[in-house]
Amino acid sequence: MNSDVSPSNLPWLDDLPISVDAVTVKQGVELHPQCQSLAPLVGVWRGEGLAQYPSLLGEFRYGQQITFAHDGRPFLVYEARAWLLSPSGQVLRPAAREVGWWRVDEEETIEVVLAHMFGICEIYYGGRTGETAWELAADTIARTDTARETTAALRLYGIVENGDLAYAEERALRGLPMKPHLSARLTRIAG
Repeated sequence: MNSDVSPSNLPWLDDLPISVDAVTVKQGVELHPQCQSLAPLVGVWRGEGLAQYPSLLGEFRYGQQITFAHDGRPFLVYEARAWLLSPSGQVLRPAAREVGWWRVDEEETIEVVLAHMFGICEIYYGGRTGETAWELAADTIARTDTARETTAALRLYGIVENGDLAYAEERALRGLPMKPHLSARLTRIAG
């Protein structure tokens, strides 16, 4: 966010007895063969998007960083961190976070397990819709008592011109039908 701000007090410990996750497929840990269809996603992506919350905040801009990493086993580690932006592009505050794992079975069906910081856990199923495009639909959505009611979700991801990662998400929130919810375009910054 601000390069003048010192890092948090979260320590980086380099004595972990196993290798750290890789954000590249070209060096270090070899990408598992079952994850080859997801290889274009591996890396760290950062950019801006537009959120639409018809029942909450309306429409607003956000910044986001998404990481797809691997450790050589048959899954990708996924983490997304977002921050709210003012109309002029200034960072206002941290926003949503989610973590999860993308797995691919022998038939190339993608299974995604996600946990959101606001109390929702989701299981998605889907697959490739093109060489560098993926579609995922939520099969299971569980929430805590304090989380927003969410009854359906759909995500589309694709590598677009200039090698950017674009995605769009639709959600059925708070008793409303499925509507556009998030869309962003992110540039690869590592990997």
